[in-house]
Amino acid sequence: MPQLRFTYLLCFAVLAAFLAASAAQAHHGWAWATDEEFEITGVIQSVRLGNPHGEVTIDVDGEEWVVEVGQPWRNDRVGLSKEMLSEGREITVHGHRSAREGERLVKAERVVIDGKDYNLYPGRDS
Repeated sequence: MPQLRFTYLLCFAVLAAFLAASAAQAHHGWAWATDEEFEITGVIQSVRLGNPHGEVTIDVDGEEWVVEVGQPWRNDRVGLSKEMLSEGREITVHGHRSAREGERLVKAERVVIDGKDYNLYPGRDS
């Protein structure tokens, strides 16, 4: 009986690890976002930069939206620094919003701050 219990626990652990990895991969790709282009402008409320990607929370007409910007290397490559993403600045985001109804989440392809474009994904149209 203990051997059977161990086998069940091992199978459960393997299945849980597989599902967690699948969910993480699905989120960090583009599958969770719509195909249509989306643009939004708001005021930066908070910033968290780092891996796997940065997140900028913006206020848009009293609603909070979370914007996924690039990984640290991608932000650095285009000159998008923490200073550029400081609280209180206006930002326009071009990208793709979440396909989940009501979720205020956007994957940024390009952002505009002070009239300057920062194209995070130059190979994609935005």
